[in-house]
Amino acid sequence: MPLNSLQESVAGAAVSKTPMTNPVLWWRDGIIYQIYPRSFQDTTNDGVGDLRGIERRLDYLASLGIAAIWISPFYPSPMADFGYDVADYRGVDPLFGTLADFDSLLAAAHGRNLKVILDFVPNHTSSEHPWFLAARSSRTDLKRDWYLWRDPGPNGGPPNNWMSQFGGPAWTFDQATGQYYYHSFLKEQPDLNWRNPEVRKAIYNSMAFWLDKGVDGFRMDVLWLLIKDDQFRDNPPNPDWKPGQSTSWSVLPRYTADQPETHKIVAEMRALCDTYAERVLIGEIYLPLQELVAYYGRPDTLDGADMPFNLHLIETEWNADRIAQLITSYELLLPSGAWPNWVLGNHDQPRMASRLGPAQARVAAVLLLTLRGTPTMYYGDELGLPNAHIAPGQVRDPAEKNQPGIGMGRDPERSPMPWDSGPGFGFTTAEHPWLPFVDNTAEFTVEHEASDRASFLSLYRQLLVLRREHPALSEGAIKQVQSANGVLSYHRAYPEQNEGKTIQVYLNLTDSKQAIPPVNAQVLLTSYLDGEGRVDVFETLRPNEGIVLLL
Repeated sequence: MPLNSLQESVAGAAVSKTPMTNPVLWWRDGIIYQIYPRSFQDTTNDGVGDLRGIERRLDYLASLGIAAIWISPFYPSPMADFGYDVADYRGVDPLFGTLADFDSLLAAAHGRNLKVILDFVPNHTSSEHPWFLAARSSRTDLKRDWYLWRDPGPNGGPPNNWMSQFGGPAWTFDQATGQYYYHSFLKEQPDLNWRNPEVRKAIYNSMAFWLDKGVDGFRMDVLWLLIKDDQFRDNPPNPDWKPGQSTSWSVLPRYTADQPETHKIVAEMRALCDTYAERVLIGEIYLPLQELVAYYGRPDTLDGADMPFNLHLIETEWNADRIAQLITSYELLLPSGAWPNWVLGNHDQPRMASRLGPAQARVAAVLLLTLRGTPTMYYGDELGLPNAHIAPGQVRDPAEKNQPGIGMGRDPERSPMPWDSGPGFGFTTAEHPWLPFVDNTAEFTVEHEASDRASFLSLYRQLLVLRREHPALSEGAIKQVQSANGVLSYHRAYPEQNEGKTIQVYLNLTDSKQAIPPVNAQVLLTSYLDGEGRVDVFETLRPNEGIVLLL
């Protein structure tokens, strides 16, 4: 679509957008599955996964019963942050293949009724992107204002106290032009100036490039960081910060995150996506619930992100009282007509099995896949993969290298997917994968777990079947959210298609037996994967048990 036509379409769609009543959309009743492409399947024997590898495993993904795959960045990149430093928004890095490989993957996924969501990185580019190379070539270059430049502060240092998410000042001095440029992350990831309309046009055209190819939507990286204070004021100090913690937390991001102007940009992105049929716009947003739900857009139009990612289950203390409070607060704060979503794992967070322990990770699976809203799964969580052990000499993540030893590293949750008992566990034939496998890998392969009726994989498969068979779980209301003695419980109901029957979920978030009020019901599933179909009066939960009952 030509640039001017694109902008006119975006503007028009933003004005005319009206909310729909209970639309039947694939991203509302389906499950999203995140793939970190470096770690999914290698077909070139270099120890790094690639796009052909994802295509090779599509039958497995389709057999799970998911609706869509979300693929982390595969664009051309120097890989300073493993693809989140983009050097070309419209290509494929040779490490992952070619544009033809992507086209083949997209067609093959659509042929299996799987949608494809791309991870898009609008906040920053690589320092090797042609835009930034031009910008730093001269203060008078036409692209200079595409990035954030400032003169040194009064003492010759950085212009203010803004800090990088990866530690240290967020400003790097450019000797050639005598100014500092801003980077929310690595110095190799300069932030774009989203106040510049030319930047917005360029990014929207790049989005349109992929939409024209037929991709089904975007997960927008760090969406809440796009706009910064135009006065470049110092952020206030964080009174809770202590020496030894990441310096990124030493100041509160009052002027570098969640600025009011961000919502207009999100509305423009959404309007662009809405010019195509059934595309989804997802935003990565780490904010308190009150601020998070504002990213759905204006209450009368819901013209923001279709789904601002709700990452609060990852950050909330794992106990029944706190999670019940979270569910209730979130549901109350959602704008009318907004669709909820839940995330329990991703490429930036420790694995569920390590964070919660294997037994509670099974309970967490029941929680994720029975809550109201769209669940997002992270590759390997369906196998119960724990964090991998990363020796000092194996560290790849710049977050760990920049601030070693304080828990910032993300390598452990990015270890390769183990498929079978063959060489390289079916992931690669290279002698060394890019990251090590988890310990005791043979116990976690797809091959091994597929033959075990009590495995994590069997649990996920049965939960996904339940969501398909019972509209109450995929579309129904959530009611009577309660907690007592470490047990979280709630109803899911959808009378119109379930003959008035209600599904009751009980989740024992403790490692001891717990009593529940007597309930006469049929077992649809337990996290132990025993007793399905049994009809009885239930009064007790076993330790670490999640149970789904049909009343």
